[in-house]
Formats: sequence, structure tokens, C-alpha cells
Amino acid sequence: MTNMRPSSRVYIAGHRGLVGSAILRNLQSKGYTSCITRTHAQLDLTDPRAVQGFFEAEKPEYVVLAAAKVGGIAANNAYPADFILENLKIETAVIENCFRYGVKRLLFLGSSCIYPKDCPQPIKENYLLTGPLEPTNRPYALAKISGVEICWSYNRQHGTKYLAAMPTNLYGPGDNFDLNTSHVLPALIRKAVAAKLDGNFLVWGSGAPLREFLHSDDLAEACVFLLQSEDSIYESLLGETDPPLINIGSGEELTIKSLAEMVARVVGYRGDIVFDSSKPDGTLRKLMDVSRIHHLGWHHKIELEDGIRSVYELVRQQFEK
Repeated sequence: MTNMRPSSRVYIAGHRGLVGSAILRNLQSKGYTSCITRTHAQLDLTDPRAVQGFFEAEKPEYVVLAAAKVGGIAANNAYPADFILENLKIETAVIENCFRYGVKRLLFLGSSCIYPKDCPQPIKENYLLTGPLEPTNRPYALAKISGVEICWSYNRQHGTKYLAAMPTNLYGPGDNFDLNTSHVLPALIRKAVAAKLDGNFLVWGSGAPLREFLHSDDLAEACVFLLQSEDSIYESLLGETDPPLINIGSGEELTIKSLAEMVARVVGYRGDIVFDSSKPDGTLRKLMDVSRIHHLGWHHKIELEDGIRSVYELVRQQFEK
């Protein structure tokens, strides 16, 4: 059985972000009373000395590494050096101190962009490093791949229990709606709301690429499910011949065109949707194979249109002023 108890000291790095905030809410809803958090102002995770001092003082037993510099295609194109360097600094500082201070389990959150651009679909965990990456976010992807490799290396050399979870495209409460840095779904919600006022719903790309989406609360449930799992189950994911890697997603996909139409329906926009094919599409299809986590007993619960509606209800007053 797992030794994780309601009183266990659980550090959620990045607790204000989309993923970290959902995991914190989930843990608190399950009665975990010793969750540890720090804002960026309180702890700069790119500063190794500060991170070591934090671990020495707090001695967390479990760590969820959800802190990262993230963004969409535009942000990745504009700031490639920032994306690779900041994420590598965060990963190395946190994972090194997890080992130094005896953390029992580390869950490292990555992204489906770690997989090759043109790998077979749906994407299995063992497709990692079997082909070239999508160029538009390669620096970020390489940083996350390095995080997986660091976890694996510590497990092999030191017998640690570090697991990397790779979520599909996420959305949910607290998402980033800045059109310069956001991902596709929050950007579409923001654009559809604006289109109700000015009648201009312009979507980047052709609308043809297929995408999979998962609500952040579903991801949080999966992460806590993994952290709480029995030792025999958890350790089965830490194989020596393959990276300690597990996909988390819905296993369902739709085109960006269908997604834009769904968003328009939810927010009540009834005009035309224009697709700007001069803008990049990114990877044409990116569906996660989630059979591994399904086999363990976890499945997503929040259907996409219901999830979009819940997010829209949270932000409609902010953007419909």
C-alpha cells in the first residue's frame, strides 16, 4: 500500500498555474492538510540555492512539479531561449533536491509535445525520441524531455521513485486567456466572446488539425490517483528499460474547426468563423494513447463541451464588459 497519508507533506510547485491549482484543490478536497506552496515571489525555482534552502526547511515527502514556463505557438516562436533555459533550471533544481532530501515520490508534469511531430497515432509512451519534434515548440519540448530523462536517471542510479506524467492539451479554471501567450482553447473562447461584439471570429490555421483536450480537474484527479496508488502499481510504471512515463488524456479528438464551432455554440456567437491559413497549423494530429492509465482504472469524467461551458461561465463577466 502507499504510505501517503492525509498528514503527508506534499509540495505543489506551480500551485497558481492551471495544473498546480487543480492538483492543490483536489488534494485539499480529499483531506490533505499539509500541502506546501510558494509563489514565485516567495521562491524562485530557477535559483538552486533558494530551492535547496526551501527543501531543507520544509522537507516535503511528496512533490508535484507543475511549475513551468508555458505558452502557445506565438510565445514559443518569440522566446525560444527563455522556454528551454527557464524550464531546465526549474527541473534540475527541484529534482536534485528531491533526491537530496529524500522525497518519497515525485510526479513531474510534462506535455504531449515531447513526442515526435509525425509519430504514429495514437501516441504511445514508447514513441519518445523516435523522430523529429515539432519545430514551433522544440525548445520547450527538449526541456521537458530532459526532465523525463533526469527522473529516469535518478531512478536507475539511486532507486528513487520519480514518475513523469504527460498530459494532453489542457484547459480549465485559471487558464491563460492572453491572446499573445495562450493555448488554442482559451484563445478561442476569448476570440468568440469578442466576436459577439465585433463580429470577427478569426482562427489561426486551416482548422484541419485534430486535437485532444482534458479538463485540468480531470488531470488533477489522475495525478492524485497516481500519487496515492499502491506501491506495486506505482513501481510498475518505473521500468528500467523504458522511461518512467505515463500519458494522461481523454483519448478523444476533434478538429480545430469543430472545436471553434463548439466554442461559438457555447458562448452564443452565431456569425461566421474565418480560418487564416497563412498562420501555422502545428502538428496535424496529436492523440494520446491512454490505454496504460485506463488499465490502472482511471478515466476522464468531464466531457469537452460541458467543460468549455463551465470555464466560459467563470470568465464571461470578465470578457463581456
